Amino acid sequence: MRASFVFSEVLTGLRRNVTMTIAMILTTAVSLAMLGGGLLAVRTIDKMKANFLAEVEVQVSLVEDISANDKNCSQPLCSQLRESLQNNPGVESVVYENRDAAYERFKKIFASQPELLELTGPEALPASLQVKLKDPDRSAAIIAEYSGKPGVRKVDDQKKFLDRVFNVFNGVRNIAFGIALIMAIAALLLIANTIQVSAFTRRTEVGIMRLVGATRWYTQLPFLLEAVVAGVVGAVLGILFLLAAKLTFLDSVLTGEVFPQITTLELLFPVAPILLAVSVVISAITGYVTLRLYVRH
Repeated sequence: MRASFVFSEVLTGLRRNVTMTIAMILTTAVSLAMLGGGLLAVRTIDKMKANFLAEVEVQVSLVEDISANDKNCSQPLCSQLRESLQNNPGVESVVYENRDAAYERFKKIFASQPELLELTGPEALPASLQVKLKDPDRSAAIIAEYSGKPGVRKVDDQKKFLDRVFNVFNGVRNIAFGIALIMAIAALLLIANTIQVSAFTRRTEVGIMRLVGATRWYTQLPFLLEAVVAGVVGAVLGILFLLAAKLTFLDSVLTGEVFPQITTLELLFPVAPILLAVSVVISAITGYVTLRLYVRH
């Protein structure tokens, strides 16, 4: 098989249906960019979970009597609670935070809101036992065991709040995947239509080639390569879209202080190879199926 002939036919087909080719490339680029965005979101969420869960704690807030009168957790009720938590096999460490320390932390957190600080005094904040667990996913057992115990005002699980935050991010990720799926379907239809139009416009020359002994594979390979080439160009364009979004927007939002940064290396590997592989496989399969179903020569 002459490679020069095949490549010339591919270029001819792409030029002949230039508007459909451009539409196919852009649709493929958008769908793959959304897919890449979803993959980056998954990696970012995983890193956030690893970072936050390493620091997540269960806060055992204590009753007013302990908060007001026991600054060092030395009285029997507080010390018994702390000892019980320290001896729990699921607990890694326990730190007592008295009312004054809680107020100092409160002032640091809300330093930018002086009006709130004016309305809140140390007496509004309870003393607490900050409990770090060996496995944050087992916080429910600690909450069930210590809720309602003497001296305990309430038990708060920071992981519940984080789960709500992660649910929001998971929703954003799912939306990105959903848009990618819709755009992928549009790209598949465009690929199929482009191949059909290309084959129809060259039906005479293909028929002549078949009459002189050319195999079905030889006559249909240029159409298949047209789809693959357009898919690869779309994938490259989609990767450039992601890179531009990273440099112009994501780098200013994902600074590493709260949300982990997305590095260029993470975008180029493994996201970029995945997008290229998906574009080649989907374009080739769509092109092959279209040729088998609609092109008879």
